[in-house]
Amino acid sequence: MRFLQKMYRSYDEMPKIGLPNAGEIKISDSTLRDGAQMTGVVLTRKHKLKIYEYLHDIGIEKLECFLFNERDKKVAKDMLKLGYDKPEVTGWARANPKDIDLILEMDGIKETGILMSISDTHIYDKLGLKSRDKATEKYLNALEYAKDHGLKVRCHMEDITRADFSFVSEFTKKIIEIAPDTIIRLCDTLGLGLPYENSPLPYSIPKMIEVMKEAGVRDIETHMHDDFGLAIANSLAGYIHGANWSNVTFLGIGERAGNAELEKILLFLIWRVEGFERYNAEKLVEFARYMEKETRFFVPRNKAVVGRNIFAHESGIHTAGVIKNPFTYEPFPPKLVGGERRLVVGDTSGAEVIRNKVEEIVEALIDVKVKVDKRDPRIIKIHNKIHKLYDKEGRRSSISDDEMKKYVEKYFLFEPVADVLAANENNGES
Repeated sequence: MRFLQKMYRSYDEMPKIGLPNAGEIKISDSTLRDGAQMTGVVLTRKHKLKIYEYLHDIGIEKLECFLFNERDKKVAKDMLKLGYDKPEVTGWARANPKDIDLILEMDGIKETGILMSISDTHIYDKLGLKSRDKATEKYLNALEYAKDHGLKVRCHMEDITRADFSFVSEFTKKIIEIAPDTIIRLCDTLGLGLPYENSPLPYSIPKMIEVMKEAGVRDIETHMHDDFGLAIANSLAGYIHGANWSNVTFLGIGERAGNAELEKILLFLIWRVEGFERYNAEKLVEFARYMEKETRFFVPRNKAVVGRNIFAHESGIHTAGVIKNPFTYEPFPPKLVGGERRLVVGDTSGAEVIRNKVEEIVEALIDVKVKVDKRDPRIIKIHNKIHKLYDKEGRRSSISDDEMKKYVEKYFLFEPVADVLAANENNGES
């Protein structure tokens, strides 16, 4: 096998992945529905409208919301009044006409999800139905009721990764006979799915999608939970093997371990796959800070895409590389997601990051750009002072910018002035 030699020294030189169905791929959001069910998170009307605005700015195609109480109905009406094409506001219902009537009463909503729990434990234990046939009858009646009243339907096959796929396949065919344009949502409710083709059903997401296509499904959507940490992998496996939708939540909020994260899916599509210029990721960091401040949702510092540390560099090797060429240790530019690079001085920092911080602080103090060699005796003094804090005094935190400023003032401003004054005094005495 021959390989062509390639030079990868900039972001533009990195090859992107081609997906056969890239033009059909879309994202739907469940932050206001599944995300709002997260223990300890309360989304007010103000929060929900702001989240809707962020989703609009990003370019997400669709969202879903509950309509069971007056607060939810008011938010849905407010979103519809804004008149945005994206995200389309859609509903959610259990498989009964009363729930579907709530959607029909909301002027402007043209699509609803209908919950069709598909595993035996959900059919028999949760719903108390007597047989799979009774479940099929209940679900198809709800589908026909929604379709007859002019609604487009998403069939949410809840707990599909614990279902009998002979039953799933036959049931899916009946759905498509009634409504060929139905979106089938594959709900990995307990995160048991696997992204591998050679895994068995009911776990294999690729095989699951194959079954759907054989049943005649045109629109397939994944809805992946993260109980085993595979929600993103399973969502991407869905796209790669022919699903054209993934349903996600911002920051992955949701019940238990949450859902596949919108920001991860979005960044992967924009940065790693050909043909996704239609999305805008520049407000992702701002969106995350809003959620932290307003909903008190904790965002880990090392969380991919939006964590506070993902563009923070401390160790000597990393900071030296980033200073020379950010491509060395940053997989994408900070501005892509609205982030900002930070060089942090700590116990693993070398002279290069200290030199860089000194130049930055001197420029801020005297409004003049300066160049300092990392072998400058003053840099070495600061470096030694800092490492003494860790080596002998047991320091356990990074060096703040205020502390660095004091070092700069001492060694680059005050001591040189003192030396000059002392020299002048000596000259005057001689």
